[in-house]
Amino acid sequence: MALSEIDAIRAMLGSKPRPVGWAERRRRLDEIGTAWPVAEDIALEPVDLGGISAEWSLAPGSDDSRVLLYFHGGGYCSGSILSHRRLVTEAGRAAGIRTLAVGYRLAPEHPFPAAQEDAMAAWRFLLTQGYGPSSIVIGGDSAGGGLTLAHTNRLRDAGEALPACAWLISPWTDLTLSGDTLTSKDPVDPIIHKGYLGELAEAYLGGHIDRADPRVSPLFADPGGLPPLLIQVGSAETLLADATRMAAAAGAADVAVTLEVWPHMIHAWSLWNARLEPGRQALTSAGDFMRRHLAR
Repeated sequence: MALSEIDAIRAMLGSKPRPVGWAERRRRLDEIGTAWPVAEDIALEPVDLGGISAEWSLAPGSDDSRVLLYFHGGGYCSGSILSHRRLVTEAGRAAGIRTLAVGYRLAPEHPFPAAQEDAMAAWRFLLTQGYGPSSIVIGGDSAGGGLTLAHTNRLRDAGEALPACAWLISPWTDLTLSGDTLTSKDPVDPIIHKGYLGELAEAYLGGHIDRADPRVSPLFADPGGLPPLLIQVGSAETLLADATRMAAAAGAADVAVTLEVWPHMIHAWSLWNARLEPGRQALTSAGDFMRRHLAR
C-alpha cells in the first residue's frame, strides 16, 4: 500500500484545530465524513422510524430482500446518517444488499439507554417490513460497533432470533478505558485519545451507570451464543485492544470470529474509502463476509 494515501487522510484530519463543544464536534464529523460524496448511482430513501430518522440505500444490482442495519460511530455523542453515508452505501454495494442507516438519538441530550432503544426500534421496524433475522446483518463502527454488540446481546438474552452475522469496525467495547493501547498507540492515533473517550463516556452514561456494566461495555458481557463476528481494526489506533480483547473473548466462548488488523490504518479508516485503497479493500472483505453468512 502507498502510505501517501493514509498520510493524506491524516493531513486532512489535522488541517483544523480539534473542535470544542458538542455542536462543533458534530459539525466536524459530518464535514470529514462527507469529504467525498456518495456515489451517483446509489438510490437513497429517507424513512421515519416513529420519530427516529433513518435512510435506505441500494446500489444497482443489489438484493433488496437482505439488509445491513448500520449504527454510526461518534462516541454516542456525534455522527449521523450524513457523516457515514459513503461508508454505509459502499458497504451495501460490496455485500450486494440493501442498507438501513439509523440516526439514533445522541448524548448528552439523550443519554443511555436512548441509543439502545432506537437500535431496538430499528430492528423491530425491519421485522415489520418482512425481513427475517437470518436476512439481516448488523454493523457499526466505534460506538456504533459497541451498540451493535449491545443490541445483539439484548436479543440473545431475550431468547430472540439473532441476525445472520455482525460486522464491527474499530469497535468501542470497553467504557472503563482499560485497554493498554489507549496509551501505547496514543502517539500515532490522530483521532481518538483517552481523555476524549472519558468525556464521551461520561456524557453517554450521565454519571448514573457503571462503566463496566456489560450493557454499555460489551467486552464484559458473556459473548456466548453470538452470531459470527467480523472485527476490523487499524494497527495505528488507540482502540486496538478493545477489538483484540473482544475477539479473544468471543473466540474463547466458541463464537465464530474473524479479526482483521490492518497495518498503518487509523480509526474507522473505511470512512474515506473514496480515496483510500485499504478502505475499499476492508469493505470488500466485509462484503464477502456478509454474503457468506447471508447465503446460509
